[in-house]
Amino acid sequence: MILANIIGLVIAAFMLYFPYEWCRYRHEDEKIYGLKWFMTKESKRDVIIALCVTLIPLTFISLNWPQKWGIAGPHNLGGGLAAAFIEETFYRGWLQTLLTRKIKAFAAIIITSLVFALSHLIVLTGWLRVATFFPGIIMGILRHRGGSVMPAIIYHAICNIWAVWWAPIP
Repeated sequence: MILANIIGLVIAAFMLYFPYEWCRYRHEDEKIYGLKWFMTKESKRDVIIALCVTLIPLTFISLNWPQKWGIAGPHNLGGGLAAAFIEETFYRGWLQTLLTRKIKAFAAIIITSLVFALSHLIVLTGWLRVATFFPGIIMGILRHRGGSVMPAIIYHAICNIWAVWWAPIP
């Protein structure tokens, strides 16, 4: 158990800091990767619209979350917040930007969302874990439209808090 926690911490640190080191090593501006956090009026509006459209289905999913996939409840809020910062920095900041340089933005968003969803299967399997593909698309669009990972982080964090809060506690 301790080894798994250490491995998880190392992976999380890599995902959070690697994109910034990538920029430093390649002498590229972090803003290109959306790693300078900011929100425009438009991106604030986009986040609010995305939340309004997705929180109802997310509530249904959370209320039907199988307990064998992990204990949920208010005590897991910190993990949900941390995941938003870590995952958005890596997936939407670094990976999506790299893919957008090679292919069209929408295709990059789809591929990044697929990788994001599949990464949720590393520890536990189940269709709801792969369902993260769909909010991944929304987060990719928010990152693309907003020019920063911040709108995606805000959306991701609120969705995680919402899901954890509404999920059944055993």
